[in-house]
Amino acid sequence: MSTTVILVDDEEHVRRAAGQTLELADYRVECFDGAGAALSRLDAAFEGILVTDVRMPDMDGLKLMQRVREMDPDMPVVLVSGHADIAMAVRAIRDGAYDFIEKPFASGHFVEVVGRAMEKRRLTLENRRLRAEIARRHGGGPCILGDSAPAEKLRHLVASLADTGTDVLIFGETGTGKELIARSLHESGRRRRGNFVALNCGAVPETLMESEIFGHEPGAFTGAEGRRIGKFEHANGGTLFLDEIESMPVNLQVKLLRVLQERAIERLGSNEVVPLDLRVVAATKTDLRAACREGTFREDLYYRLSVVTLDVPRLRERRDDVPLLFRYFLAQAARRLGRPAPPVPPEQMQGLMVHDWPGNVRELQHAAERFILFGDWRSPGPEGGGPEGDGTDAAPETLSARVGSFEKSLIVMTLERNRGGLKQTLDDLGLPRKTFYDKLKKYGLTRREFTKDG
Repeated sequence: MSTTVILVDDEEHVRRAAGQTLELADYRVECFDGAGAALSRLDAAFEGILVTDVRMPDMDGLKLMQRVREMDPDMPVVLVSGHADIAMAVRAIRDGAYDFIEKPFASGHFVEVVGRAMEKRRLTLENRRLRAEIARRHGGGPCILGDSAPAEKLRHLVASLADTGTDVLIFGETGTGKELIARSLHESGRRRRGNFVALNCGAVPETLMESEIFGHEPGAFTGAEGRRIGKFEHANGGTLFLDEIESMPVNLQVKLLRVLQERAIERLGSNEVVPLDLRVVAATKTDLRAACREGTFREDLYYRLSVVTLDVPRLRERRDDVPLLFRYFLAQAARRLGRPAPPVPPEQMQGLMVHDWPGNVRELQHAAERFILFGDWRSPGPEGGGPEGDGTDAAPETLSARVGSFEKSLIVMTLERNRGGLKQTLDDLGLPRKTFYDKLKKYGLTRREFTKDG
């Protein structure tokens, strides 16, 4: 991202001194002697901040700030004045100024304020780009985020299946996002106008399961005082998602098989046949073929459900997506908790990239919330940094693979920050041009995909 500061002051010696201070701190500075000239340089897409004197002829800094905030309410504006009073400072902050600095000011304090304002601008624009990318790819519905090969493959499969009526079996570890995949299938296809109905087969007592999925008539059993519409019927015209399908009682599996074959149900206590037009998406974290061999899952039901099987990759198999997912979850957590999303220090991002994520995407989501709360994504406590998850055993990657994943992530983040700019990226990474291009080739990257024109 650009680090340009628009500096406005009608006194030349002040512009020169403040501009040199910022340039020594590695900021690009554009100086203007009046508000009108500065306004012609600013718009909602400007990737920097405004620093302006308050008292100027023609248009003062407060009026300039108002005009800028009409363009973009989130653009940080730092006001500077040699005639400040408490009332003016309070009014400026109330009206939206990021900060108010009184002349004469210490250079260190000035650079610190500009740095914090610039970081806020970077996070604001990063979140905007992320939301725009989600909307572009997914139309605002459930999204499969990520640029890795496994994420791209999964998105392609979901898109190709969305408008078919084929039942789907989703396999994946706990926390990989199986329900999100099911919702994506639903929202991306013609059934999105119908209901998406989710049922966790492991969370419903066996004695209530049949009534829950098929519904019942009054008097069908003791306590059945009124008609109940079951999950199948409620999902008619839409999608029924059966999570943890391996937990369904064996005696109900044969009834489920019949519904899948006939696409019709009878409520408990009724002889009326209710035709169904729905897609069934089932999900499991276990090997159903092994369950068939053990006799805990019907083989014919397995083959009926697994006409198409989607394997959801584990997060450790798509490490390249960790930075994007983490920033997305940070933005979500910040909005939910009403707190700003702070920058992620490089050492913490490195830790995110090499962690094995036994709890997968769900664990990463919780890590983002901890980062907002405590400034550290690892679990707080006496020992700290303890891994979190569902206890899934996973073979660790080699040191070389982990270093490669982190190196690629660092290059991607630097290119994103600099919008593909070569000189700044080479400077930030400390790499000669040839080495940099060798690494782009190694990781299948191009600068073009990070430039403004993309």
